[in-house]
Amino acid sequence: MDVPVPSAARSEAAVKPQQEGRYVYGVIEAKEAVNFGKIGIGGMGETVYTVHHGDVAAVVSKTPVFIFDPTRENALAHEHVIETVMKSNTIIPMSFGTVFRTDDDIREVLKSIHSSLKDVLKQMAGKVEFGLKVTWDRDRVVEELKRENEEIHRFQHELTRKHLQSTYFARMQLGRMIDKALSERAADVVREIYDTLRGVCVASRDNKPIGDKMIMNAAFLIQKDRETEFDEAVNRIAQKFGDRLNFKYTGPWPPYNFVNIRLKLERGTAS
Repeated sequence: MDVPVPSAARSEAAVKPQQEGRYVYGVIEAKEAVNFGKIGIGGMGETVYTVHHGDVAAVVSKTPVFIFDPTRENALAHEHVIETVMKSNTIIPMSFGTVFRTDDDIREVLKSIHSSLKDVLKQMAGKVEFGLKVTWDRDRVVEELKRENEEIHRFQHELTRKHLQSTYFARMQLGRMIDKALSERAADVVREIYDTLRGVCVASRDNKPIGDKMIMNAAFLIQKDRETEFDEAVNRIAQKFGDRLNFKYTGPWPPYNFVNIRLKLERGTAS
């Protein structure tokens, strides 16, 4: 769900390097103040607390900096806060590095999109995200196609008979045939995986695969009370394909792939 968020424009040129800001991890529904402990990003043991507008609250911690490098340490600290909040709340996660100047600035943005935030929180209540990446041994699949695909097998036989295996045209044509067959087989496999998991998820999103070995990079939105069913369904389809496919299954996460809200506030001049 996409929600446009207004940006409070100010000059950022004169921001003092050590001006205190507020790092925002996400938004939850909460009427009363919540303290999540001294687990804030930055390694200084900052308290993670809530900033409210009505019954909607941003989860934040104080920070002396406005730009965070996406180091492993910082990324893990960000994720740790999200995971802690998730234990007792539905959270709309913010992207890494979302920083505001003051609590009042955060309240103003929460006020301006209060109804949209409430809608998203209602839609995401009781739901979590799982990631599923599926890879295969491309060279192994190519060899299987050379044996099993009738068109490729016949073309190879013809090349061998005519001693044309080493010609540029022949190699290019064979390469195109193999690429086409790989794409078709990958599409069939991915379709079967989605068909198996569709009945136990609320929604799914297909992201772009990374590298030539990955054929599926998906996110699934799951009802919390159906996590076991989803887990069993993933195990069944993984067992069916055996060692032909490698399944990498992660979660639960907040619904990163199903919510697109970015709280934006340009950094301002210190008063």
